Amino acid sequence: MITVTHRRYVPYSHAHYAGNLVDGAYSLGLFGDVATEVCIRLDGDEGLFASYSDVQFRAPVQAGDVIEVSATVEHMGTRSRRIAFTATVVCRGTGGSAAVVLDEPIVAVTATGTVVVPARP
Repeated sequence: MITVTHRRYVPYSHAHYAGNLVDGAYSLGLFGDVATEVCIRLDGDEGLFASYSDVQFRAPVQAGDVIEVSATVEHMGTRSRRIAFTATVVCRGTGGSAAVVLDEPIVAVTATGTVVVPARP
């Protein structure tokens, strides 16, 4: 199948809670971005996100992080694509402008979702 990966710096303007935590919707929005690229690559259309069947928030995402978001197609129906998503923290801010590349990336969010695309002519 196909896997699409994006990396994104999490700006401090997205911190929503104490400790510079970012809300879970931030990662879900990024899942939508990689799903869109999956649909474009496979079907030549942006597609529409239909549902999540599972979302697991496993570790915090914080402002100052660099996260890697991946989407891997697990199943292709006639118009639907079931996709496995992972958001992984690969760098973490340590205060001020300092940050470190993590030796062991942290899996922050996993999910399974379904997108739909137009029927092929």
